[in-house]
Order: sequence, then structure tokens, then C-alpha cells
Amino acid sequence: MLSGVTGHAGVAPSVLDAVGDTPMVRLHRVVPAGAADVLVKLEGANPTGSYKDRMATAIVAGARARGELRPGRRVVEFTGGSTGSSLAFVCAVLGHPLSVVSSDAFSPEKLRTMRAFGADLTVVPSREGRITPDLFVRMRAEVDRIVAEHDAFWTDQFHNADALVGYAELGREILAQAPAVDVFCAAVGTGGMLAGVAGVLHGAGPTRVVALEPASSPTLTAGRGGAHRVEGTATGIVPPLLVPSAFDDARALDEDGARELARRLAREEGLFVGTSSALNIAGALELAGEVGPGGTVVTVAVDTGLKYLAGDLFDG
Repeated sequence: MLSGVTGHAGVAPSVLDAVGDTPMVRLHRVVPAGAADVLVKLEGANPTGSYKDRMATAIVAGARARGELRPGRRVVEFTGGSTGSSLAFVCAVLGHPLSVVSSDAFSPEKLRTMRAFGADLTVVPSREGRITPDLFVRMRAEVDRIVAEHDAFWTDQFHNADALVGYAELGREILAQAPAVDVFCAAVGTGGMLAGVAGVLHGAGPTRVVALEPASSPTLTAGRGGAHRVEGTATGIVPPLLVPSAFDDARALDEDGARELARRLAREEGLFVGTSSALNIAGALELAGEVGPGGTVVTVAVDTGLKYLAGDLFDG
């Protein structure tokens, strides 16, 4: 518990204690005949509507426990959006000023959420709204500037192993809700979620873990990055947290197909998600067809479609 506050039974002592314990649902109409069950963990139920709340609370808790993040010290990170919103939420509760470096390549809703929680935001221009490997290089340069000018604590989400602590709890929740998991799949951004969940699932049994990425930026499957529009994924590198033992194989999926699936999920399943979540579910549906009846494939809806309404995802 980060808040250090106690409360009444059934009442969370702090909004930070409301992170986790998210629901899981079974899909029906989009699952092909003869396929395994497809279960989706709904991380939009977290306080900021994102699985990144788990990572942010774990990273801040770890840094505070070690004395690296003293009370009132500024925090900084570069992010495609959800990490910034989650860090802004945690820092608002705990009284840490936050500087976020992001870009106009990411949804306006995410940028506005960071500001709503009180973060100082630096927006690095993209090239025609595309997420490209060089964009992250330019964003990182801004982080270095802020660290030097403000003695800020850089959370370093791509290397920070504290993230695995937060995502391991996600893995334990999955096992409690679906004790027999044949396949778990998820797209890779920092790699922390896939690695943290995989550590738990691999320790519990023979679960196959599959890393997903957009085919437009096939770093894991083809060794090259590229421009794409799947926020929170495919930064053009193999992230350090994603060690080879964390996943069994990887596959690339069509980005346009995922965007169409996002619209189908809303209209046919009542599941309102963004492109990265739809990519996760597209991978799960493909794998479910391979596993066949009687099996179980699990993936994660990392946030909600509410974060993507300003774009064109739900047009048409």
C-alpha cells in the first residue's frame, strides 16, 4: 500500500489501492467455430482506465522504498500516453511533480489526461502522426534535458524491473480467474507486462506465451522497425525487459485488421477497446483457432476505447 492510510472494511483506503482486481470476460460472437475459449482481462477497470496503473504504482513504490525518490522530488518519463497518465495519477496522490515527454502521434485524450492530473507536458512533433523509431530517440533527449535541469527521477520504464512486480500481480489474477491457460498473448511495448505475466504463468504450468506486434513494425519477427499507428507498442527495439525466456514465440498481425476488429468488438461484443487491445484480441482469436475446442487463450484489453474517440478508429 503506497498511501499508508487505513479505512473501513470494503472501502479502499486510497485510490491507489483501487489498482488491480480487474474483471475477465469470455468472448462469443467474434470467436470462430471450433476455436478455444478466448478470455479477455479488462484493464480499463483500473483508476485511469489502463493496465499501466499497475506499472506506475510498482515503480514509484520501489523507488520510494529504496530512497531514490524522496518526498517532493520531480519525476520524469517519456511515453506514448498511458504510462504518462498512470504516473501522473500516482504522482498526484503522492505529491510528486511530474514531467512527461510525449508526442502528437498519440491520442489527444491521453495528453489531456496527463495535464488533468497536473503533469507538465512536453510534446515532441511526429512525422505525419506516425510512431517511428526516431521519435523515441527525440523524446528520450528531452528526458535527459529535464533530468539535468531539475534533478528529476527518471522512471526509465524500458529498463525498470520494478514494473515486473506490478505485472506479476496481473499474472496471479489471471491464474485465479482462469486456472488452466493454454496460451497467453499480448503486444509488446516496454515488454514489462508480457514478461511479468509470463514469469507467473510459466511457473504455474506449461502455458505458451506469444509476443505480438504490428506487421508494419516487425522488430521481433523480422528484425526491423517501421512506422505504425498502434499506440503503446513496437518502439523499434527489442525491449530489455523482454528477455528471451519470457516468451515462446512471436507473431506479427495486420494493423488494419486490428482496427476493423476494434469496431466489431464494440458492435458485436459490447467491448470498447483501442487498437493495441484489438491487436491483442486479434492474436488471441488466431491462436484460439490453432488450439481448438477445450483450450483457453487469454489476452488483455489494456485500456478502453474512450481514449481513442478523437481519432478515426471508430469512423465508418
